Amino acid sequence: MAVDESVQKMRHSCAHVMAEAILHLFPGTKIAIGPAIDNGFYYDFDFPADHKATEADFPAIEKEMRKILASGAEFIRKEVSKEEALKLFADQPYKVELINDLPAGEVISTYTQEDFTDLCRGPHVATTKEINAQAFKLMSIAGAYWRGDSNRPMLTRIYAVAFPKPNDLKDYLHMLEEAEKRDHRKLGVQMDLFHLDSEDPGQIFWHPNGWQMYVTLQDYMRQKVLADGYKEVNTPAIMPRSLWERSGHWGHYQQNMFITESEKRIFAVKPMNCPGALEIFKSRLRSYKDLP
Repeated sequence: MAVDESVQKMRHSCAHVMAEAILHLFPGTKIAIGPAIDNGFYYDFDFPADHKATEADFPAIEKEMRKILASGAEFIRKEVSKEEALKLFADQPYKVELINDLPAGEVISTYTQEDFTDLCRGPHVATTKEINAQAFKLMSIAGAYWRGDSNRPMLTRIYAVAFPKPNDLKDYLHMLEEAEKRDHRKLGVQMDLFHLDSEDPGQIFWHPNGWQMYVTLQDYMRQKVLADGYKEVNTPAIMPRSLWERSGHWGHYQQNMFITESEKRIFAVKPMNCPGALEIFKSRLRSYKDLP
């Protein structure tokens, strides 16, 4: 279901409020990008060397955000030249890079609320009072490479959810609680099917009952696909970054992929099978008759 544009506008505006709050609390922080996403928003930060951001910071950030929201500050849009923008964000290297990468003739706009100005095309709500101070919540913190490039700085990404009304937030948090009760990672351990190890993230250690279930399902699926005329192949579990860039997966999923390095090359565990299957298909000239 498509999200209402006004809701996304509110969420993006709330991201700006979070960035302002963090600059109030942690002067010297460098800001990157902060888009609206499903159910909320995130913002990427480069915190000062003397502060390692953790979820313990969330109460203070939320308190400062509510203080800003209560002010009723206007979101003021202004179009600026490239030279003006570079001068305005001279102490924000990530913004400077974004500005320098803009095509010639691109309209550059900023949005200001209170003492905070961000490089942004918008749109935004008219004032902070349009954001319900009781309908947002900071949820988690993660690392994210700047512009998805593992050779660039690792930034701190703070995720939040935001809704039009407090009851919407309450319902969403309740849904998460119910989903957690049914989390396969917990149920699998409770039922002695498998376990996970924090030292080996993303990998499953199958126990006898769990592996028997896995093999039974695998055999059933294999029989079905073979009966439908498909043929089975097997591709490497780890493939080079160049392949993932070619397939488009690197640009979309890199931050959630497991990455390793060998002989000065970057490799990643495959998040899905299709790129490897395409490599097999293109290994020689084929006819449409080769398809199932």
